[in-house]
Amino acid sequence: MQFPHINPVFLSIGPLQFRWYGLMYVLSFIATYLVIRSEVGRKKLPLSPDDISDLVFYGAMGVVLGGRLGYILFYNAAFYLANPLKLLAVWEGGMSFHGGFLGVITAFVLYARRKNIPFFTLIDMAALCAPIGLGLGRIGNFINGELYGRATTAPWGIIFPGSDGVPRHPSQLYEATLEGALLFLVVRFMSRRYPATGVAGWSFVAGYGLFRFIVELFRQPDAQLGTFFDFFSMGQLLSLPMFLLGTVMVIQRIRQPL
Repeated sequence: MQFPHINPVFLSIGPLQFRWYGLMYVLSFIATYLVIRSEVGRKKLPLSPDDISDLVFYGAMGVVLGGRLGYILFYNAAFYLANPLKLLAVWEGGMSFHGGFLGVITAFVLYARRKNIPFFTLIDMAALCAPIGLGLGRIGNFINGELYGRATTAPWGIIFPGSDGVPRHPSQLYEATLEGALLFLVVRFMSRRYPATGVAGWSFVAGYGLFRFIVELFRQPDAQLGTFFDFFSMGQLLSLPMFLLGTVMVIQRIRQPL
């Protein structure tokens, strides 16, 4: 199959260009606000609409700054050292989930201290929102024709622009399905079945680690990194500890709820 050649720019107004990838972030933040507002009402938390907006802002800054910094440090430090003007070109792609995850953790620690709200109460709400953002983000990656998969003979293999002309797994769509839709259902189920503080958050950590490790088996390793020990990609090395730690913590929180 040929890549559908979707224009990454969905709207141009003079010199201004609006890209699908950026739109996915905007939609993610809107969905995050709506989900958190619903959870605040359900849990009867002392957060006003302005407080929720502030929380989403903190999270957005954590995602963008942490995601960009994580990508630079984990995946392509040499390129950005040689091209410092590209450091802020987030509209071209180049975001790391693991960096964004650490960025959100940092932002929520600061917000929890500011509002005197238990940290894991915030993380549990964020865990319900994150899969939505992940799913939309991977769709943005697909539109950009980036982060495609390994070569395949499967009938749904796609020839991506800029590749070697070989059909490849649309691994972005695999991730949108597993890390987006399915992970959202898993976290939502766990949050309702086991309402103890921290279960939803750690379920997200474990689920993401597992699904990302699986998808990396189909995703083309980053050219500048390749694989480690002739098998593991950087994504797998970063995700495996998440799965192991998340699983242990979910079991601990279910057995000894706070």
